[in-house]
Amino acid sequence: MSTAVVVEAPGEHRLVAHTPRPPGPGEAQIRVHAVGICGSDREVYQGNRPEGYVRYPLVPGHEWSGTVTGTGPGVPGALVGRKVVGEGFRNCQVCDRCHAGETTLCTHGYEETGFTQPGAMAATLTLPARLLHVLPDDADLTAAALLEPAACVAAAALKARALPGERVAVVGTGTLGMFAVQFLRAASPAELLVVGARPDRAAMAREFGATDFRTKDQPLPGDVDVVIETAGSADAARGAAALLRRGGRLVLTGIPAPGAEGLDPTDLVVRQLEVHTVFGAPPDAWAHAVRVFGAGLLDPVPLVTHQLPLTEFSRAIELVGAGDPGVGKVLLRP
Repeated sequence: MSTAVVVEAPGEHRLVAHTPRPPGPGEAQIRVHAVGICGSDREVYQGNRPEGYVRYPLVPGHEWSGTVTGTGPGVPGALVGRKVVGEGFRNCQVCDRCHAGETTLCTHGYEETGFTQPGAMAATLTLPARLLHVLPDDADLTAAALLEPAACVAAAALKARALPGERVAVVGTGTLGMFAVQFLRAASPAELLVVGARPDRAAMAREFGATDFRTKDQPLPGDVDVVIETAGSADAARGAAALLRRGGRLVLTGIPAPGAEGLDPTDLVVRQLEVHTVFGAPPDAWAHAVRVFGAGLLDPVPLVTHQLPLTEFSRAIELVGAGDPGVGKVLLRP
């Protein structure tokens, strides 16, 4: 019997029998191969996700990979059997922002797989086929389960517009930070500095293409062309800005705690810094991530440290929040 995880309310979950939902018009059904757990899944379980950004009871899971097993009316039957990943934001496709391709800014309210709509912590997932991105036939589906965070970093890389020969840096050494190193490495930088609080990540950062690794208490440059910040603290945002030359480009992907003192507006204006932000990934960023992955320029596998069956959801949530340096990306395998 196939199962699904249901979070009934904060702190309450159960395993239930899963009945696949047949795909309706415009939909596809996916056999889930693997689903990743990130900090936002822990927020869902603990009940501290912002109001309006979760709806209980809920099948969580927004980072996933799988294989198409069925399609509904209006969807090409040739998709059946293809390996896929999928966007989470359930955008309306009608508003001005959606027509501009900025689907994460959809004006018709927030809906997302695994938060307000059923997610992938189940044997199958049925969702609009327009959200799917098809992978190469020989793709590693375990690695592909990390393409959702990779797509968010792809959005940052596209906004950063790093050119060959530029000096670039990444602040933060978690999953997003390590993906940022790989995307920036693909742009052939002259130097690629990683700044992080965990010296134990230095070796992995260098394997992914970093030319230098420093902690924030070491001497740091102030003439970098491009910085992608992934650490999610106000201190990290300030530190990232301090790395930049006048007129440099900063992309923020982390979300600091409310009320934290972050960037100094005077500094931004006087040094004419160009600041971009990323929350989620629009379709072009997803397509970019899938292309880079398919080209062999993105290697998510070293980031995965644990693969557990769906029945060990509780342990997986504990691992993600334990703060253990030995815990990287945790995957559940339905």
